[in-house]
Formats: sequence, C-alpha cells, structure tokens
Amino acid sequence: MRLLLVEDDDHVAAALAAVLSRHGFDVTHARSGEEALRALLPDTGAPFAVVLLDLGLPDQDGFEVCGRIRKRTGIPVIMVTARADTRSKIHGLNLGADDYVVKPYDTGELLARIHAVARRKPPAGGGPEEAQEASGPRSLRLGSLVIELPNREVSVAGEAVSLTRKEFDLLALLAQRPGVVFRREQIISEVWQTSWEGTGRTLEVHIASLRSKLRLPALIETVRGVGYKIVVPAR
Repeated sequence: MRLLLVEDDDHVAAALAAVLSRHGFDVTHARSGEEALRALLPDTGAPFAVVLLDLGLPDQDGFEVCGRIRKRTGIPVIMVTARADTRSKIHGLNLGADDYVVKPYDTGELLARIHAVARRKPPAGGGPEEAQEASGPRSLRLGSLVIELPNREVSVAGEAVSLTRKEFDLLALLAQRPGVVFRREQIISEVWQTSWEGTGRTLEVHIASLRSKLRLPALIETVRGVGYKIVVPAR
C-alpha cells in the first residue's frame, strides 16, 4: 500500500516511515506542500492509498494543501498535527480530510486510523446512500432538508450545502430512519467501517460540523450515552 507522508521534520518523518514500512507500507516522504502536490500528479506512478498530512509546513499551511488535494483527487487524507483545538479539527474535516489525529499519538492508533480510511470505498459505491438507492427512494426529504442520494447533493430550503464525503455518509445513514436512535458503535461501523473505539471523537466532530453547515441545530439530537437520531421536523 503506497502512502504519502507530508512532514517537514526529517527526524519525525524518518521514525514514522520506519514504523509504517515495518507494517507493509510503501512510504513516499514530501517535505512541503508543493512537493506533496507534485507527488500526487497522475504520472508519478501507482496511486497513493492514504495521505498523512502535517499542518505546519514550511511553504504553506496544511489546510490549504488539503483543500488543493481534495480538488484534484478523492484519496483519503489524515491530518496529523499538534493542533488539538476543536475549531481546527472541524475546519480540517470541512476541507475534506477523512480523519484528524493529534500529536503526540499512539502508533497503534495511527495505524488503525490509516487502515480504517484505506478500507473505505470511493464515493461511487459502498456507502449508506448506495444501499438506499438500491432498495429505497433516490432522495430523502425532511422538512426543508433534501438529500439527493445518487449524486450526493444536499440542500436546505433550496440552498445547496457542501459536505465532505464522510459528512454525507453520516447524514444519509441517520436520515434513512428519522426518529430512530443509531448507536455510536453502529454509526462508526457503517460509516467508518471499523469497530475501533477511538473513532468516537471523530464522530463527534463530524456531528458538530453537520450541525454547523446545515444550520438546523435541532435536526440531529444527541441521545446521551447511546448515540444520535434525526428529529422529524414538525409539519
């Protein structure tokens, strides 16, 4: 599995690359944003399965690099950074990152997250919306919220809302059964395709981001100690 490691600190990169190599990854190291973007050009060999992206790069902020990567390709991106504040996490996920890991991290945790995002199927198939399309309606309507499953589009009161891949998958899963509580473990299993408990914090950040983007604060209700549900809007 090819992996692109974007890290300006050679010592950190060398140590991490050694660990990743022992676990079967073919690691390419980029020291800057521009070097990373060049490595992702289609004529540079087999595609990468995952990008590990540090935010503190010498030539440009990692957030900008993530946005540029997402415009070019759907390769999963995991941000690996010392920025632990929730605002940075939400911003990174809004830009299209698939996960966000805070330094210092446990190596086993990072490996689990890499394997989790690498197992995910591309948007063309395998997500909750595909199952919906096969056995149910092509769109879901909840009050002013409309979810178009085949083309992965969301709108509120006729205004388009831009969601990341995982945000859409999460919303589509919850919206298929309004009023029904989805357990956290179930959501993580179906959307992230993993049972690893550490993904719970990523779920919370995605829920917060959805609430912010949709501007429907009462739509997704937290059921304390259990999970989340979509609240059916009053007619």
